[in-house]
Amino acid sequence: MRGKREAAGGRRLRSSAARGRGMAEARPPGSQGTALIYDEDMARVRLLWDDPECAIEKPERLTSTYARLCHRGLAQRCVRLPAREATEEELELVHSPEYVAVVKGTQTMGKEALRNLAQKYDAVYFHPSTFPCARMAVGATLQLVDAVLTGAVGNGMALVRPPGHHSQRDAANGFCVFNNVAIAAEHAKRRHGLQRILIVDWDIHHGQGTQGVFEDDPSVLYFSWHRYEHQSFWPRLRESDYDVVGQGPGRGFTINVPWNKVGMRNADYVSVFLHVLLPLAIEFDPELVLVSAGFDSGIGDPEGQMKATPECFAHLTLLLLPLARGRLCAVLEGGYNLQSLAECVCLTLQTLLGDPVPALSGDPTPCLSALESIQNVRAAHAPHWASLRHEDAGRVLTPSTWRGDAGPPLLGDQATGATDGLGLNCPPNPPSAAIGLAVPDSASGLNLPPALLQEKGVTLSEEEVAVRARLDSAFSQDQALAALGKLLALLDKIQTGQIRAGIATSPAVSEAMVLALHRGLSRGAQRLLCVTVGDLDIPEDLRDNGQILLLNIGGKEWPEAALTPMCIGLGGHQATEPGTFLLALTSLILPVAYSFQPDLVLVVLGPGCSLHSLHVELLTRLLQGPAGGRMLLLLPNSELPLVEALAWALVGRALPSTLGPFLSAPPKQALAMTRLCRQLRQDWPMLQVSVT
Repeated sequence: MRGKREAAGGRRLRSSAARGRGMAEARPPGSQGTALIYDEDMARVRLLWDDPECAIEKPERLTSTYARLCHRGLAQRCVRLPAREATEEELELVHSPEYVAVVKGTQTMGKEALRNLAQKYDAVYFHPSTFPCARMAVGATLQLVDAVLTGAVGNGMALVRPPGHHSQRDAANGFCVFNNVAIAAEHAKRRHGLQRILIVDWDIHHGQGTQGVFEDDPSVLYFSWHRYEHQSFWPRLRESDYDVVGQGPGRGFTINVPWNKVGMRNADYVSVFLHVLLPLAIEFDPELVLVSAGFDSGIGDPEGQMKATPECFAHLTLLLLPLARGRLCAVLEGGYNLQSLAECVCLTLQTLLGDPVPALSGDPTPCLSALESIQNVRAAHAPHWASLRHEDAGRVLTPSTWRGDAGPPLLGDQATGATDGLGLNCPPNPPSAAIGLAVPDSASGLNLPPALLQEKGVTLSEEEVAVRARLDSAFSQDQALAALGKLLALLDKIQTGQIRAGIATSPAVSEAMVLALHRGLSRGAQRLLCVTVGDLDIPEDLRDNGQILLLNIGGKEWPEAALTPMCIGLGGHQATEPGTFLLALTSLILPVAYSFQPDLVLVVLGPGCSLHSLHVELLTRLLQGPAGGRMLLLLPNSELPLVEALAWALVGRALPSTLGPFLSAPPKQALAMTRLCRQLRQDWPMLQVSVT
């Protein structure tokens, strides 16, 4: 399937006007709201006897999470959809009629009969309300999928219980009765005609039920990370390991990332997304993303014993949203620390709503055990995916954890790993969601997001006027100074927290960029990431500054002597070709950005920019993550039609089309990218993909 879908070329909108018109015409119609489905009836099921293993799956998981969403004002901002009970026919999309009949029979059972039935399964309990509640969990999931696929909403979350991803065709398992997400995937294929569905299971337990349903199905790409510890952690299955990749026509469509240690942190989770999930998901080009959203993988959970903080799930969601035109449905699975669960759900829903993500906390260095898993998974899948075909790293035998050996110490501050305090409180002063604009009056005809703030400008300081005078400009003094004044006013508001991000155009973009960099540093930025696309000259004093990380895409080839860890060039027009750019984005640009942990991101489009407009939007969306949403986009006046698309990207609107058809990076460019990443790994730890 992948080979047939890999195209020989793609639509390239090189001219400024064509890029602007293409974005306006392609933008999907209909609501882009976020749905939330919750029904208190799903809290009726509770444990009726003493069972310490099952006691953690309790109604408060749902009710306290929903109360927190209301307290934060998030539930009120969502489109509320009613839950419904799934039909038995819908349940039988995945489950056998005989099993459905067994669960249906629990409605009339007494306590002892329910207990005896539960003992036939692994880690399950039943209640007289189990059947209607489990049907409602499935029905709520289907309601969400229908709303997203018909365009009634853009994305959404279903708060449901019982969870579903362990449930199998003929058996309840691990608190799960019916497999909510698996049924939803089958429903999307049969009712809506979808051919490619991505399931992302970030619960801390392996969703063996979902994997079993789709293990030979190439229309569903199933990804799961899970606590494994060399098959010693529940469900203790051989088929949960990295080398189990699917069967028959489904080989390569099952991705298992085993965590062989507890204590995994934000850097480990994000690294797996950047180096494993995203490259394969972009190549797969899904039409729908279903997230089995278990938050027992978050900090403080007694089951997972991991240390990923709530904002990490905001970043994971942000990284998934460019797929499938933003059609993402998150469905609650596990999560047993009520405080951690509620905060993780809040941060996930905030991101679905388009809010800025908080900056990712912690050391950006992935631990050795995580790197072993990443290396093994990439090696196992390299034969099946073009995006990993340039891999030459073999598998490792996980020496750091095999047979309980503690192995080498974790890298970075993960070696200490303090466990006291969950760090779950939201920032007292969250960043503003407002977006600013500094463009000519001729932009008044653009269809821009509401409440966009138009800047009037500030007066340049004497130093800035002097810097401007030293720079060449083909424009009049008054014209250039007016544009620069607006740009600097915008930058000041971003740095003081009055607005989160902004877009500026300039008749002289090179000099505007230089002044913006000087201004950013003078206003207190300690780490400033500047990503330039096209031909732009950067003075040597800024290249060697030590506080500015410069990353150029598609400009002139820089001499080798000019390349340093703080001055990275992906020169030549090949860098903006679709396959090469997408490879660079996941393997180099984002890992470097997350490693650098910038205070502010400046993205500049310069002369000779040939990057596809869709990819400019993609870059805009994803680079908001590393700096907690603080971003300034700088465009030449000739790119004014692109302002509309980028403004919508800044406020979280979905991409106007999918990222496919997939185009591989040419072997020469892929090899050069691999070599560059290796050269820089010592300086930017999230570039690491192996232990060798």
